Amino acid sequence: MTSKHMMRAALAMLASLALLSAAPAGAGAHDGAGSALPGTWSGLPLPPGALGNCASTAPAEITFVSFRSPNLAAPGTMLTIQGKLSVPRAPMLQGLLSRHGARKLPAVLILHGSAGVDSRGDFYEAALNEAGIATLQIDMWQARGVTSAAERPKAPILTYPDAFSALAFLAQQPRIDAARIGVLGFSWGGLVSLGAAERLYVGQFGGGRMFKAHVAHYPVCYAWNNAALLGALGSSPAQFGVQWLDLTGAPVLIEVGTRDDYDNGSAACEALARSVNRGARGVVSVNAYPGATHGWDRLMVPMVVSDPFADQGSFFTTGVAPAVHFTPDVEQAYLSRARVVRFFERSLD
Repeated sequence: MTSKHMMRAALAMLASLALLSAAPAGAGAHDGAGSALPGTWSGLPLPPGALGNCASTAPAEITFVSFRSPNLAAPGTMLTIQGKLSVPRAPMLQGLLSRHGARKLPAVLILHGSAGVDSRGDFYEAALNEAGIATLQIDMWQARGVTSAAERPKAPILTYPDAFSALAFLAQQPRIDAARIGVLGFSWGGLVSLGAAERLYVGQFGGGRMFKAHVAHYPVCYAWNNAALLGALGSSPAQFGVQWLDLTGAPVLIEVGTRDDYDNGSAACEALARSVNRGARGVVSVNAYPGATHGWDRLMVPMVVSDPFADQGSFFTTGVAPAVHFTPDVEQAYLSRARVVRFFERSLD
């Protein structure tokens, strides 16, 4: 090809790019509950193969969304919660469609821990999407201006409306089956996931909706129904958001490490499960991971933080905030992820 021909080809390519740049991007879906900013190009269609090896191979359609949630810290006001909605693409669903026909998709709400959104959300999102399950990761801290764990809300119950508002948002999405939505939470998010299985909080915040399945990773089990601890804080389990007595009946999976620095092991979670299973027909199960610390599935650089609620709340008698170790365990993280996906596949089928 001569230099003149090369120049003409380059100019033609630039002209095509200019047309694409001028095409209006889609504004996304809007309804009374929230809005969406598309994460995929929605302008002029391109012919097959036009982008060659640069074509997107993303397994899911990613959209950045927002919805409103009641602000219990300032009654009568609303928070704007932002999140990442990830919906599996059609090629991933061929096996699912052949088995079930053109069913709407199940979905899982993913809730972060005290440190905010981190690698755990994307880690589980990828596997859930591959299994044909849509996901919504939300940021409970951004709406409240929280920039560190030390600034988190004073009680888990203050974020319960976020989970139920997200449930309502998901239920209104055209590709999501409103009857097959679960919730997965880590640490603080794990408390929210457990709380969403208690009828008291469903009645307060659910608006007639409830989750179909719950997974709670290391949800500080010793604090649940702990009247002595909450009494020392001038509260009660019900007011703080840690009453767990009358469950909805949806299956619940608790996952915890045997070296968790909040519960000092897995015994507190196992005892909590036994205490409710007597009246809940055995819907709660516990997986304990040998040698795993708090946040073992946070596949990031290890860290150590201080938290007054660690060491089963010893701070409230000693005045010394105990250390919490986050040590990643790659093998057990992948095992945990596989178990979580299987749990939701069964529970949301």
